[in-house]
Amino acid sequence: MKSNETLSKGSRRTFLQLSAAATAAMAFRISTEASLAAEERKVFHPGAVVIDANENPLGPCDAARKAIVDMAPQGGRYSYWLKEEFVKTFTEMEGLKPEYLRVFPGSSEPLHFSVLSFTSPTKSYVTADPGYEAGMKAAKISGARIVKTPLTKTYSHDIKAMVVAAPDAGLFYVCTPNNPTGSMTSHSDLEQLVAAKPKRSVVLVDEAYIHFSDGVSAIDLVKANQDVIVLRTFSKIYGMAGIRCGMAIARPDLLAKLENFSGWSAMPITAMAAATASLKHEHLLSERKQLNAVIRQKTFDRLAGLGYAYVPSQSNCFMLDAKRPAKEVIDAMAARNVYIGRSWPVWPTHVRITVGTQPEMDAFHEAFVAVMKNSTTTGNVPSLNKRRSYPDGQSWPSV
Repeated sequence: MKSNETLSKGSRRTFLQLSAAATAAMAFRISTEASLAAEERKVFHPGAVVIDANENPLGPCDAARKAIVDMAPQGGRYSYWLKEEFVKTFTEMEGLKPEYLRVFPGSSEPLHFSVLSFTSPTKSYVTADPGYEAGMKAAKISGARIVKTPLTKTYSHDIKAMVVAAPDAGLFYVCTPNNPTGSMTSHSDLEQLVAAKPKRSVVLVDEAYIHFSDGVSAIDLVKANQDVIVLRTFSKIYGMAGIRCGMAIARPDLLAKLENFSGWSAMPITAMAAATASLKHEHLLSERKQLNAVIRQKTFDRLAGLGYAYVPSQSNCFMLDAKRPAKEVIDAMAARNVYIGRSWPVWPTHVRITVGTQPEMDAFHEAFVAVMKNSTTTGNVPSLNKRRSYPDGQSWPSV
């Protein structure tokens, strides 16, 4: 009896040690847009135009910057109440109960933890192709079968194909607008997926780019207590990619499963202060959405004039068919100090372009024309310092 008890205790200790080690290893292997872009990135030279990682060159709004500065002297304290204030602000705005929200340093962690929570060797991970790759990397850790389904002719997620392809699905990942295409999957399609999916499977809706679009959020499906997790981040339209704040929105029982992997820790207090200030900025989303749309459309018009096809986008990125191997174009653009995004194997001649400021997109256009003509001249990068101010004090580069 004693030997069995000793063995049992030893086994438990070993199991816990291995589990802790595995959890630590998984934490270090979380894929983010930054890490995926960094696989392709080289050293940037002075004056570089960097439109490769769906970053927002505008950075945090002025109110968020002030909040960061004001909060910095308190950096020696955890200030847990800041998270509570943020949760209260967001849930009241969205009509949610506070227990339906968990805050993370960005949305990459809850994406990763969702995959680990709901997929396994017997529960597949289902995504679009082309689609954001981070979830697939997490699925390799969980041992799940990875099911990739082509987008429809209108570049939305093919909901029917996703359901048919994986009757054993544990998690369906839908990024809308999609990364890398910027294309939308409608709310009605999401409703169909929730209705048709296998029992006990979960739909993970990544809304990292939702504020750039005219799309309808899936938060109402969470309110209806469906098997849905919605991800949000402050990295994109809010311009806080380097500050790190995001969230998962779902039923408390679904969030509890994520916490088996995430544990609990204090959030950076500057991130909490900046995110709360951003939420309270009345015109921030509409103004940045409009600015992005104007610059994006001008870029599309120029590309169409050159005879190049692109995927219509409602985001701050789009896929461009360069009509030649993507890596050649990426390298040639980098040689002209313009860094564009990566490619996806399913579309070998397409490259992803992030929508930057207008001067950055002017530089992109000039470099792209030169590359396509096989020109050896570099050209000058336009000045990126021209700015204009808005009545609310927000300062942006001119269009």
